[in-house]
Amino acid sequence: MSDTLSILNTVFGYPSFRDRQGAIIDHVTAGGDALVLMPTASGKSLCYQIPALVRSGVGIVVSPLIALMHDQVAALKELGIKAACLNSSLSYEESSAVERGLADGTFDLVYVAPERLLTPRFMALLDRIESGGDLALFAIDEAHCVSQWGHDFRPDYIQLSILHERFPNVPRIALTATADDTTRGEIIQRLQLQNANIFVSSFDRPNIRYRIVEKNNARAQVLKFISTEHAGDAGIVYCLSRRKVDETAQWLTGQGVRALPYHAGMDAAARRRTQDAFLRDDGVVVVATIAFGMGIDKPDVRFVAHLDVPKSVEGYYQETGRAGRDGLPADAWMSYGLNDAVQHRRMINESDANDTFQRLAHAKLDALLALCESATCRRQRMLAYFGEQSEPCGNCDTCLDPPETWDGTEAAQKALSCVYRTGQRFGAAHLCHVLLGRDTERIRQWNHDRVSTYGIGQELSEKEWRGVFRQLVAFGMLDVDHDAFGALRLGEASRDVLKGTRRVTLRKPAKGRAAKVKTARATASGITAADLDAVETTLWDRLRAWRSETATAHGVPAYVVFHDATLLELARSCPGSLARLADVPGIGNAKLERYGQSILKICQDHAAEHGLVAG
Repeated sequence: MSDTLSILNTVFGYPSFRDRQGAIIDHVTAGGDALVLMPTASGKSLCYQIPALVRSGVGIVVSPLIALMHDQVAALKELGIKAACLNSSLSYEESSAVERGLADGTFDLVYVAPERLLTPRFMALLDRIESGGDLALFAIDEAHCVSQWGHDFRPDYIQLSILHERFPNVPRIALTATADDTTRGEIIQRLQLQNANIFVSSFDRPNIRYRIVEKNNARAQVLKFISTEHAGDAGIVYCLSRRKVDETAQWLTGQGVRALPYHAGMDAAARRRTQDAFLRDDGVVVVATIAFGMGIDKPDVRFVAHLDVPKSVEGYYQETGRAGRDGLPADAWMSYGLNDAVQHRRMINESDANDTFQRLAHAKLDALLALCESATCRRQRMLAYFGEQSEPCGNCDTCLDPPETWDGTEAAQKALSCVYRTGQRFGAAHLCHVLLGRDTERIRQWNHDRVSTYGIGQELSEKEWRGVFRQLVAFGMLDVDHDAFGALRLGEASRDVLKGTRRVTLRKPAKGRAAKVKTARATASGITAADLDAVETTLWDRLRAWRSETATAHGVPAYVVFHDATLLELARSCPGSLARLADVPGIGNAKLERYGQSILKICQDHAAEHGLVAG
């Protein structure tokens, strides 16, 4: 057995590597540089943790988030690995103790904030360690933070090229779950990874079910979604503005949901309280801006909801990827309307960014709007954005409840003509009234009861016309003029439609939704809580109660002790010996020694009460 596989078995408690983990670990262990693109929950951390344990010296992990560092260090200590972190939350004495431990070779892994890593003091410390041959590797986590095109950009990440310049013989591994071709190129350039091996795994998260609904009182819609499908579950609700975060959290709380706000306008202590409650307690829903989430390692988030659309497919993928990290079924739900597109266009145009950045931002938004309006598989379209071909997934709203489509060419021509005839100065509400022939004061004020498109659209309802305008904006046939307060004007793609040389297929509004079904993949063995019988559920509840008490005593989140997937395996198998317990995925030697007897007693007592023979 190789050293790397032995460590996977004995330290982390897993029988074999997944996907490309083995190849990545072997490459970095042998001293090679690597850029790793793997989806959330696919085991990226093992790709640097195991090489750091095999190679001589300490592995330095650059991580942008303090909370994530503390949780990862706590999880490593539970496994018997000597780990520490260095960031601004530590006192001078605590930081000095970690630095002394680094110099003395005490640690296997040290997590460092980028701003701390780049200080002259810390670089000098690394020089001393490297001179003794005791730097195992550098891991740059959340490597997409180097991209100036992304919303997670961190200026300090750009300076991380110094690691290659100053320590050319120390292998580097950069990791991210979110990067299109543009972002990948920027990571390679800015981190000087031109000679690195690039490992790209499937971006698919088959346990996540994607659903996008037409916005119609989004707050009430998300409440119905939570109360009917995820009552008592942990989840995240994303909003575009801080004000909306506060109002939504307060409203959900009033409706009986344990909802807490999180945004950059809150003081640090309040943000920390929200984050701690989310990580350590069951059933907390965080209502947040995108300031919350990157690096959140909580595995049992059962849903991510968007009240407003994000800025890009990358943002959507990354944010929804915080659900179902344990591999169990999870939901990604989003409400979407024309105003979302209008608001994002305005934010891009009013930003201080240069023309190149604005063009790229518009292109990224166009791709997201196309995803929202897609009548085909959501997952298939999203994976194609990242350059991955796939078959329809059977686990998104368009697969489970296929939308009806219709030939909207004539309706599109009427809508576009109406925009032109009214001077390209009005929004969708006014244009709908013109097409429907509404005799209003505003229509008469502008003499729009005399234009040729007045009253020519009475075959559709106002809701249906709004859907037409929304889709034409998403398809680039209409643009939003923010200098004219959101007026619609003809886009470049409208020309062929008006000339009659391009057909337009539109989707009809959804009439209902598919019944809830099991998703494509659960735990490694396929076990979910719903699969347990009544007796097994009793053991599952006892194990969860024991885990909660143990986590509280250790001052760590429950998942640091054991993931749900491990407890489900225990509930199903009810092991009766340490040898059988060691076969359960997620139980390595350190946890077997620390918790084995306690778990065995719970299982044996359960077996005795129910007349069973422990496995």
